[in-house]
Amino acid sequence: MTLLPPPAEWISKKPGQNFVLLHGMAMAPAFWTVFAPDMTRSGRTVAYPLPGHHPWSLPEPGAPITADEVVEAMAQAISRDFSGESVTLIGHSTGGFLSLLLAVRRPDLVRSVILLGGFACGRFEGKERFAARMLRVPRVGPYVFRHFFKRWISTREQFRWGSIECVYDKSCPWEDDRAADAMEMVRGHLLRTRPEDVAACVQFMSSTSLLGDLPNVTLPVLNLIGVQDGIVPPAHQLRLSKILPRAQTVLFGDCGHLVMVEQKKQMDKVIAGFLDPHSSVATALRGRWAERFAPLFDEVETDTSPIRLLRLEQFLSSDVEATRPPSFAFPDGEGIHVEHNTNRHRHSAVDRRTAQLGL
Repeated sequence: MTLLPPPAEWISKKPGQNFVLLHGMAMAPAFWTVFAPDMTRSGRTVAYPLPGHHPWSLPEPGAPITADEVVEAMAQAISRDFSGESVTLIGHSTGGFLSLLLAVRRPDLVRSVILLGGFACGRFEGKERFAARMLRVPRVGPYVFRHFFKRWISTREQFRWGSIECVYDKSCPWEDDRAADAMEMVRGHLLRTRPEDVAACVQFMSSTSLLGDLPNVTLPVLNLIGVQDGIVPPAHQLRLSKILPRAQTVLFGDCGHLVMVEQKKQMDKVIAGFLDPHSSVATALRGRWAERFAPLFDEVETDTSPIRLLRLEQFLSSDVEATRPPSFAFPDGEGIHVEHNTNRHRHSAVDRRTAQLGL
């Protein structure tokens, strides 16, 4: 199978830095029309779909996807759209996974990486999502996946309800007409997407791990983590910061899987600081915040290999709400784990408003 390069959806064509935006699973580039980081609107910025997501369809319905094919296709797209210049990759969730894949395989095309709820192991080190596990059930699994996928996107209301687990604050205070319109555009793209192509993308992701390659990534990486992320375990996200040689990490309290939605203003300030080495935020990012947070990693004894994040830099300021979680613990063989608040959902099931957000 030959995977063609993904089509480009331009967010900005202004002179400036080069950015590539990669959305999460079962989303679409239209998501970034509202939620792209502010810095990307003052440069040359393109959004690509994930493989198997409209308009980047697979050559045949449900055709298997390989890492080599994805890297080659995306490298061709970046070379096509940026004339071979390096870019900053900003990836949410599965988009973060592809960003790390490109950083590992084609560092010549990557200037830096910004992860938003990202991961490097498609099975989340044993905590993968139900959809991925279901697809491995012979015959029945793919059928059930297609059924639930079609049902989820069938109506605007279904799409909103099915997405609510992505966020921490179920009242969704950021909702406005622009956000609603963007998510309806996303649903429109998904209605034109073949469910078997999305299933192929899920299977590709769940069968691939980059953990062994991350120590060789010498590019700067900004790792933005929602402490209350219920989709990608914060434990796994923190482990990336331990492994990546040049990772800088920011924890956002009262935030779930959609940092760019739930904490957009704070996220914009942090990203601006990461990209502008002369800003005050950048100075804080380069500081020794790990010492301040040492109790988070040293209070708990463990028989596993040393787990202290010597390179992890946590950032707090009056401008950024990066609150520490109430407790950290080490599950067996799992690295650092963020203990979730047992009352994570602030609103009862009866009072939950429908979220205009995707996975």
